[in-house]
Amino acid sequence: MNIPKISFIVYRTLCVIAVACCFAQTDGLAQSTSKIIPLWENGAPGFENKRSEPESAKDYWVKNIHNPSLQVFTPAAGKANGTAVVVCPGGGFRLLVYNAEGVQPAEYLAKLGITVFVLKYRLPREEGSPYSLDKHPREDALRAIRQVRSHAKEYGIDPARVGMLGFSAGGEVVASVAYVSGKGEPNAKDPVDRLDGRPDFQMLIYPGPLGIPETVPADAPPAFLLTANDDPCCGVTTASLLVKYREAKRPVEAHLYTKGDHGFNMGDRSPLQSIKSWPQRMADWLGDNGYLK
Repeated sequence: MNIPKISFIVYRTLCVIAVACCFAQTDGLAQSTSKIIPLWENGAPGFENKRSEPESAKDYWVKNIHNPSLQVFTPAAGKANGTAVVVCPGGGFRLLVYNAEGVQPAEYLAKLGITVFVLKYRLPREEGSPYSLDKHPREDALRAIRQVRSHAKEYGIDPARVGMLGFSAGGEVVASVAYVSGKGEPNAKDPVDRLDGRPDFQMLIYPGPLGIPETVPADAPPAFLLTANDDPCCGVTTASLLVKYREAKRPVEAHLYTKGDHGFNMGDRSPLQSIKSWPQRMADWLGDNGYLK
């Protein structure tokens, strides 16, 4: 094909620009997110026969979870800093707001150098659910932290820097393991169950009230709390938890915004600038407390 000289130069220049843009767009982004780690290889204890039942997903949500799992998001090559976070999406235990409160925060944290594991936990309030609210989400959370620690060498994770991020009901999942011992059974047949299932730090975004103790223990994990004052369901949780943390003299940072209501996810769909920029407050807290080193 005969291409005029000037046209060929323009064509070649455009190709170079396109390649450069491609590299610029991928720099710092999470690696492949196809890796799925089941919490239990043979299914959840007592419900092994349900492990093959398919999940249901549409638009923003996932439900019908009978084989709880972790989806892995790794930082770009050379960016990992040794910190890991298990993300627990909200959804009122009826479904999981998986994209906006699972995938999106995972991608954000991976850009900060954190290795992220998004937890699909069982849903006790889903219609026809066989699961108990006070038992099975906690089982999934404990097992999730233990699984992350069991993969510490594989992903270059410091087992003493494994935290949790929970939205709404996901914050209640975090609370179920944050304030009590998570010590494993030293003689457990499964070596994963010998590991500690308690997080080293927690980040709670408009968390619900379930699992919040009357008194915060003296060894409670450091906490980052964020909500809106006009949140009709969960604003009070953050305010009360802040007071309890102060009484226990445990490290805590809290942000209570004037407006924002409930369920603003990562803030990008809100018209409020304070809500749009809230993830930066979380990044600041992570950096100031040494989790991004």
